Amino acid sequence: MEHSDPRKAGSEQEEGFGVQPRTVTDLGMVPNLRRSNSNLCKGRRLQCQFDNPRISRSWIPENIKKKECMYFVESSKLSDAGKVVCACGYTQEQHLEEATKPHAFQGKEWDPKKHVQEMPTDAFGDIIFTGLGQKVGKYVRVSQDTPSSVIYHLMTQHWGLDVPNLLISVTGGAKNFNMKLRLKSIFRRGLVKVAQTTGAWIITGGSHAGVMKQVGEAVRDFSLSSSYKEGEVITIGVATWGTIHNREGLVHPMGGFPAEYLLDEEGQGNLTCLDSNHSHFILVDDGTHGQYGVEISLRTKLEKFISEQTKERGGVAIKIPIVCVVLEGGPGTLHTIYNAITNGTPCVIVEGSGRVADVIAQVAALPVSEITISLIQQKLSMFFQEMFETFTESRIIEWTKKIQDIVRRRQLLTVFREGKDGQQDVDVAILQALLKASRSQDHFGHENWDHQLKLAVAWNRVDIAHSEIFTDEWQWKPSDLHPTMTAALISNKPEFVKLFLENGVRLKEFVTWDTLLYLYENLEPSCLFHCKLQKVLAEESERLACPPAASRLQMHHVAQVLRELLGDSTQPLYPRPRHGDRPRLSLPVPHIKINVQGVSLRSLYKRSTGHITFTMDPVRDLLIWAIVQNRQELAGIIWAQSQDCIAAALACSKILKELSKEEEDTDSSEEMLALADEFEHRAIGVFTECYRKDEERAQKLLVRVSEAWGKTTCLQLALEAKDMKFVSHGGIQAFLTKVWWGQLCVDNGLWRVILCMLAFPLLFTGLISFREKRLQAVGGPARARAFFSAPVVIFHVNILSYFAFLCLFAYVLMVDFQPTPSCCECLIYLWLFSLVCEETRQLFYDPDECGLMKMASLYFSDFWNKLDVGAILLFIAGLTCRLIPATLYPGRVILSLDFIIFCLRLMHIFTVSKTLGPKIIIVKRMMKDVFFFLFLLAVWVVSFGVAKQAILIHNENRVDWIFRGVVYHSYLTIFGQIPAYIDGVNFNMDQCSPNGTDPYKPKCPESDETRQVPAFPQWLTVLLLCLYLLFTNILLLNLLIAMFNYTFQEVQEHTDQIWKFQRHDLIEEYHGRPPAPPPFILLSHLQLLIKRVVLKIPAKRHRQLKNKLEKNEEAALLSWEIYLKENYLQNQQYQHHQRPEQKIQDISEKYGGPTALGGRGTSGPCPVYSTALSRSMKTQEGIKMQISAIICP
Repeated sequence: MEHSDPRKAGSEQEEGFGVQPRTVTDLGMVPNLRRSNSNLCKGRRLQCQFDNPRISRSWIPENIKKKECMYFVESSKLSDAGKVVCACGYTQEQHLEEATKPHAFQGKEWDPKKHVQEMPTDAFGDIIFTGLGQKVGKYVRVSQDTPSSVIYHLMTQHWGLDVPNLLISVTGGAKNFNMKLRLKSIFRRGLVKVAQTTGAWIITGGSHAGVMKQVGEAVRDFSLSSSYKEGEVITIGVATWGTIHNREGLVHPMGGFPAEYLLDEEGQGNLTCLDSNHSHFILVDDGTHGQYGVEISLRTKLEKFISEQTKERGGVAIKIPIVCVVLEGGPGTLHTIYNAITNGTPCVIVEGSGRVADVIAQVAALPVSEITISLIQQKLSMFFQEMFETFTESRIIEWTKKIQDIVRRRQLLTVFREGKDGQQDVDVAILQALLKASRSQDHFGHENWDHQLKLAVAWNRVDIAHSEIFTDEWQWKPSDLHPTMTAALISNKPEFVKLFLENGVRLKEFVTWDTLLYLYENLEPSCLFHCKLQKVLAEESERLACPPAASRLQMHHVAQVLRELLGDSTQPLYPRPRHGDRPRLSLPVPHIKINVQGVSLRSLYKRSTGHITFTMDPVRDLLIWAIVQNRQELAGIIWAQSQDCIAAALACSKILKELSKEEEDTDSSEEMLALADEFEHRAIGVFTECYRKDEERAQKLLVRVSEAWGKTTCLQLALEAKDMKFVSHGGIQAFLTKVWWGQLCVDNGLWRVILCMLAFPLLFTGLISFREKRLQAVGGPARARAFFSAPVVIFHVNILSYFAFLCLFAYVLMVDFQPTPSCCECLIYLWLFSLVCEETRQLFYDPDECGLMKMASLYFSDFWNKLDVGAILLFIAGLTCRLIPATLYPGRVILSLDFIIFCLRLMHIFTVSKTLGPKIIIVKRMMKDVFFFLFLLAVWVVSFGVAKQAILIHNENRVDWIFRGVVYHSYLTIFGQIPAYIDGVNFNMDQCSPNGTDPYKPKCPESDETRQVPAFPQWLTVLLLCLYLLFTNILLLNLLIAMFNYTFQEVQEHTDQIWKFQRHDLIEEYHGRPPAPPPFILLSHLQLLIKRVVLKIPAKRHRQLKNKLEKNEEAALLSWEIYLKENYLQNQQYQHHQRPEQKIQDISEKYGGPTALGGRGTSGPCPVYSTALSRSMKTQEGIKMQISAIICP
């Protein structure tokens, strides 16, 4: 018999798979199966590694038991050391003391049911394999009668394992066997790939031999070639405790954290070692030693229990499927396959692995009537060879009947043949087996196909869905795909979302108000946007004085957070609905019935009732949902469906940049910024296509008011997001230049404009050309109005006016500042009043009716506006003091300081210059550098000043001289003004006051009054001075220079972009400014007052930067944009396929080269190959080497 060999323990480890599922409510200790996402589970698993030892030390012994023999009865067998053993297989020394003196059992035969008792387990915790790295696994010793629910609770709650999407039970030969090298490679790669891509658990016998060793080595190869982000493959070994060699090292009554295990194959004898590449071990104990197959019953029950669980994700629930994979094997393996098929569990037989697997594979395609005893006898002699002689006739007949029963249910049997039937890998065979089995169970028609689709989505295998589900056998209705579409969105499976869109799902029908709410309710808990929503709900609950649980998420809460991210320039995307109103799409959507663990999702897909308060934009809404979770691939797929694609890309960039500022996780923040840059590049790409095709229409897209994005424009979104690359695009700069020159031709030189400003009659000589021919032909007021309303002219006229104001201001301060204000001074007051009126106009200028508070917020967000307000307030303060005779001089001082601020305002003019404009940015950033530098400098200045003052001067009481001695003199020392009294060389008592009575002299240092020499330690003060100068003059000042240099280089590298970005603000300011300069601007203000307040005439000038189009014109423009977006996407796809890396990947797939172990749904180069390829792409020779390696592996 096969199980007589201790190495063959795994051959009888499978019986009874695929039992009929029960309801989850029947289970006692079942945890909540919902998981937020894979990243959370990884984090949760890591947390378990640190937090659970304390909890496990108490929970595991209380709930999990081991078995011990309580009655020592000598048997006829001897141990390997020649000692007498009990009927249980253990020696007398290995029994408990009570077991050698059991008065209750004397004179009775040994009975495991009576003489073996349960007690708290003493072997559990973390396991590391000595000499085989620091990989940490989990292990536990359990009684064979332990309930499966307890073990499942241990795995999911204490070991932190995610609930699997698939259970793979691997069985076969328990001792080492030979396989073809290529078949071994294909099996390992395929097994790990299906486990990693689907989130499966692999269950084996856990020993370091046979098929279990093959599985372990497959996991090892994957671990060496994969990154952390690809996750780990969960491999659970269920072994017999009594057959494990060196198990004594695992015994720790309080838990081993970690326990060291020595893998010693040479000294294992009739026992077996654990495999070091498994991640978790369940060691089944029945109180005996050396008896194999003890784990079979518990493993069968555990697999059955797991397969009964229902995993729900995104509104779609499936029972956890189970599949049996068979390699090689003997009689026990045949029994395992028979039980699995009988209980409805699909089996995958790997042909070419040997023995039982090959026997079944050879006859699997034959009719049952052709599977005769003679045929089976022939196959057994072929594949079992020497062992065939041990087969009796009755045994051959038994095998024949079992094989016939197995083949009779061929829908549960899948044979993997290398290089045949179009199968490229074992993973495809495993998943095809499960789908084939699902068709044969209690699923018919739509329910059958729907169940298969759920499985494919749960496994995240879009290739299987392509080849097995979306075929001509079944025609899918778009509405049938809505539930699985929801599941794919929530579980972040972008390839399935793309597949559903390709197969008819329309987002306008899919995204309803209820669906959108459901998606936001299922945001990842780790998502920053989710935290911000919870904060909004908490604030609302506090404001309404209701418990937090009573506040339910609504879309206006989402809109509130989005407005914080998009900025105040946008309107709320989801307004707060009035009582009884329910925003919805006026599209009929069919009812879809799907029950998920007692939860009906029908409400998500039914038409909402009520009044329409605004129109939803399904693509926009879904895109925002994906963006706030930083889902790159999903956002890209949805963005490709959008209409207003440039605005959408810029809005996404803005949202991501704002979220990255608040994201605490550095990696996530960097990913957000990278994705923001990607969307900015997409906006640039589409706009470039549009600009090449038609400049006028492309520029219309920039200033078109987008209703979908809060009544803002593409240009405004780009400015809010600080997308400098987009704003510096040639097409946008051409548009800004056109706005800057107004109705003048941009070809006019600046010198012509200045000449016409200084000599007005030259305007009518044809020196200036206009864009419109009618202005070129006519003369008089029309030409003058067009000329002086151009922003470039307004700007230069205002510069001349401002210089005149500063000259007049300086003249009054220095020459004509009389007790009674002179005419020049009164003119300054009038001039300043005109400036105040202009600033007031800018503050209240609200063409979009945003509201006073919003406009005030926007106004004070500009640094130059703050400077203007500060200068005006300081002028008013100085004027107030100046008009009071008693404070005339303080008033002049304040006005003098105010003059400095007015001069600083001149720097804003430099932004129009490509050379000087970026320098303003450099100065601003250097000011920040200086501010932080002063903190470091203050430490040295104060420390040296206090020490020097205390050493030199005794009890100085005058605060002003203390400040001078501590701060002022120490600061001047940095620039070379070293105090004369620091040592005896320049010491002079005449320059100080001995008692500190002279208010104009400092107090004298400690000195000898008779000899008039210093009494303080001169060597100490000189030493302190040297150290002070060393650190301040050399170290800190050079640090400041280095900071300045870094700032300069950083800005200088992007000089062009910075200038192009910042010139917009100047253009926008003077585009909306009245033509007349101060103080004549008062006439323009009077005209505006009459127009807006008296005559109620709306403003039209701002439409050049923000234009609301007619519906027909807007629809045509968006259709044109969509067409060019498709061109852009096609070009991007073509360029992607032309990349050398992609070409080599295509060759790899074509010639059956190595495929990705960690690929999500489609085949691709494995991580090891990807790394090698990327390094070799730099040279032609490297590419050829990689192609040769792929074609000839």
